[in-house]
Amino acid sequence: MDIENLEGTVENVIYKNYENGYSIFNFSGKHGQITCTGFMAEVSEGEVLKLAGKYIVHPSYGKQFSFTTFERHMPDTVSGIEKYLGSGIIKGIGPRLAKRIVNVFKEDTFLIIEQYPETLSKIKGVSLKKANEISGSFCEQSELRLTLLALQEFDISPLLAQKIYEKYKTDAVAVVKNDPYSLIYTIYGIGFVKADKIAEKVGVPAFSGDRVRAGVIYTLNEAANKGHVYLPKNMLCDNAVEILNVGKDLVESGIVNLVAEKEIYIQMIDGKACVYNKYFYYFESYIAQKILELSIQDISGPHDVMGKISDFQKDTGILLADQQLNAVLAAVSSGVLVITGGPGTGKTTIIKAIIHILEGEGYEICLAAPTGRAAKRMAEATGKEAKTIHRLLGIGVSQNQNQNMYYNVSEEAPIEADVVIVDESSMIDISLMNSLLKVIPIGTKLVLVGDVDQLPSVGPGNILRDIIKSGHIKVVRLNEIFRQAEESAIVVNAHKINNGEYPIIDNKANDFFFVRRQMMDDAEQTIIQLVLNRLPGFKGLDFKKDIQVLSPMRKSKLGIMNLNKVLQAALNPPSENKAEREMANFVLRVGDKVMQLKNNYSIMWTVLKDGIAVEEGTGVFNGDEGIITGIDDRYVTVLFDDNKVVEYESTQLEEIDLSYAVTIHKSQGSEYKAVILPLLGGPPMLFNRNLLYTAVTRAKELCVIVGREDVLIQMVNNKREIERYSSLDLRIRDIHEYISR
Repeated sequence: MDIENLEGTVENVIYKNYENGYSIFNFSGKHGQITCTGFMAEVSEGEVLKLAGKYIVHPSYGKQFSFTTFERHMPDTVSGIEKYLGSGIIKGIGPRLAKRIVNVFKEDTFLIIEQYPETLSKIKGVSLKKANEISGSFCEQSELRLTLLALQEFDISPLLAQKIYEKYKTDAVAVVKNDPYSLIYTIYGIGFVKADKIAEKVGVPAFSGDRVRAGVIYTLNEAANKGHVYLPKNMLCDNAVEILNVGKDLVESGIVNLVAEKEIYIQMIDGKACVYNKYFYYFESYIAQKILELSIQDISGPHDVMGKISDFQKDTGILLADQQLNAVLAAVSSGVLVITGGPGTGKTTIIKAIIHILEGEGYEICLAAPTGRAAKRMAEATGKEAKTIHRLLGIGVSQNQNQNMYYNVSEEAPIEADVVIVDESSMIDISLMNSLLKVIPIGTKLVLVGDVDQLPSVGPGNILRDIIKSGHIKVVRLNEIFRQAEESAIVVNAHKINNGEYPIIDNKANDFFFVRRQMMDDAEQTIIQLVLNRLPGFKGLDFKKDIQVLSPMRKSKLGIMNLNKVLQAALNPPSENKAEREMANFVLRVGDKVMQLKNNYSIMWTVLKDGIAVEEGTGVFNGDEGIITGIDDRYVTVLFDDNKVVEYESTQLEEIDLSYAVTIHKSQGSEYKAVILPLLGGPPMLFNRNLLYTAVTRAKELCVIVGREDVLIQMVNNKREIERYSSLDLRIRDIHEYISR
């Protein structure tokens, strides 16, 4: 069929996908009016377009025009100009103001806005400041559209093109052409594979030194995404050769150049050359040195500690067990202490006792945790303020967002505290630990509390386990379950799993149930009914606030991607009263439960009270959960658990995902009244004891496992854990040996 051309004006935009630019709009011209479909970023009402494509017949919507290429022009009629300005594309102008402006300036409106913005202040309701803001937004939109059009040549999606423009403005096209691999480190969403395709488009040869170096760094970054701090050199070379499809000699040469440039470091471990990116090399070295400095300081505890412990027991009516007593004594006499134990072993009681004793002596105590949920739980348990580590640090943002380098923290701004107690320490990755230790001055006590048997941090490193493994930091292990906790089948079964014993699944307890299902479809329907009807009816639980589905996997019928779609359909179906925003693989809808997927230190949030902002700040972090409260053309608004309201722009929406179901890894540091865990089989690397133990310990009042008993047994028997390359324990030992000479 021959290509046809249409010229006309966009009457109204029916749909647009903000990720890939796919748009549907009504289009008027000499041809009459027809619905057009195709890929075009930032299409707006009132635009004048020339489209090339062909007519098609949609089975549901009839005749349409599917375009493959387009030319865009600014509207030149009064009605077109008014429609364009009133579409919301220009910040500060809505339909009413657009009408007032066009009524005055007619066909000269765009000229006035662009070149004589002060003239706009003649319009009622437009100050000189607002006039300049309108002009700035208008000019930026023009630049953006030219940039998006230019970047289409390199197969860059509208979403990524907009991000590149926001970063580089008028230099965006030059950066893409001259240094495409720099995008890996500056634009979230562009990794090596995408940058490599762009580089090929602009003519960068496969054997280019820039390409090889970028491939080596990318390989290390991919390893970091899997938790590794370093890679053995042989493994790094093999992986990079596979990614780059070049000879090993070129990769070896690239590694030599990166070492010379001090972008990577090589260290011998057990006779093998191991390669670190520069950040993790510095971080591990600093953490090892600082934690030893804190641990060996001369600490004189308060007088008559046993008397103060006795006072605590009298005041609270709590009698400390021997292990708890040892932990409290160690805390008041040590520079650094690790307290580790599973659920029901009395960690919270120990924290309360430490606070009671040391605050009574005038010590300033700071409580912190890696996530908002964990900090909130810590505050509720102790009755004292607890902050997230990020908030404690007042972290700034770094440009190097693909290097896990978000921390802009200085030792010159230490926190004012005599004691720092950190809960859920198993979640702390190498970057966060580096930043935390920077603000803890020598002379301050550090108490790390956590469960070393849970999954390691989502980010790179194995901090808590390595500190314990080093053998040079004081550790108290708790393994006694207290009487009250013994009444919980969740606690009892968690410890059984951790000890390699099979949990009790006779369904006689009132907080731990095993629902046998053999088929994926049956399990899926059971999970829907549990969330929708059975658990709310059984315990009066709220499906958004109290119930969480946890899955070991992302993919498969019982992975979070599918479960989120089916749970969304059951719990928050589409409605004329609910606005939606379609993403690449799912739909966001008002009322949806969502989770933040990455740390974003620069995004603005507001805490509202009776519609009035009572607090403002920046930063939303990996694992934060909330509910979508609004969706319009510009923003998706989310109300998070801590009452922070965040407005996400289109370029930020890939940072959130539906969270009716989340991976077990993402649930770390969180606690839910009810947990539903589907177990019908999967990769042995994932279906292991460590993962099962972590999932069960997330449940506070109710744990329901849906699946097969043989899979449960296999997980308990499977002690295999994914190996992480980290060397903090070795660095602590080496430094300790050096300073002990």
